[in-house]
Amino acid sequence: MEKKSSIFTASHGVMTKEVGVISGELELVTTCEENGALSLAITYVGAAEWYTLPGEDYRLHDSRDHEVIHRMLVKVLERS
Repeated sequence: MEKKSSIFTASHGVMTKEVGVISGELELVTTCEENGALSLAITYVGAAEWYTLPGEDYRLHDSRDHEVIHRMLVKVLERS
């Protein structure tokens, strides 16, 4: 299992399953299993409660792509 974490500012907000849109200084954590299963979690920086992004069953064809996908997600969420 490999975990990546990034902090970014989402001025227009990011949709979550649990509470709807959150914005401000956020932390994205992606976790990739050896079989390519990918999980996404997001929180306000310093908060204890984590939220999930919409969608299910994220899977990478090759788990070595995890770093690239993580960075891409951060850039997309930062621009939302």
